[in-house]
Amino acid sequence: MRRSPPCRSFLQNINAEGDLRMTTYYTSEHEWISVEGDVGTVGITAFAAEKLGDVVFVELPDAGKKVKKEGDMAVVESVKAASDVYAPVSGDILEANAAIVDDPAKVNADPEGEGWFVKLKLANAGELSGLMDKAAYDRFCAAQ
Repeated sequence: MRRSPPCRSFLQNINAEGDLRMTTYYTSEHEWISVEGDVGTVGITAFAAEKLGDVVFVELPDAGKKVKKEGDMAVVESVKAASDVYAPVSGDILEANAAIVDDPAKVNADPEGEGWFVKLKLANAGELSGLMDKAAYDRFCAAQ
């Protein structure tokens, strides 16, 4: 099967006005980012939430914090383990999801929806080209 180069796949997600369409990308560390324009919503995947078990604590960054791609962004603790959550791209934190700090179980209940961690303004949309789409991520998880 022939694979499209990452930059071609990335360019297919730009509309006629040059804005990114809402698209979800995944990392090998099991974070996801849904992008609309230059804002990304970030969380952990259902695969990660299932492996962690019951989430009991979440620590999120404050709005205004700058994060670097693959740098520490948040902490999630479960009955099994504590784990760092890494930024899938560089950017500025716009908002943290206070609902999961107050009720960490939301991460398990809806990890790729209401259990989102942060919204950030992308510093460099080109960093998205190194991330996986849903099909590639599913294959990655199947091999784990």
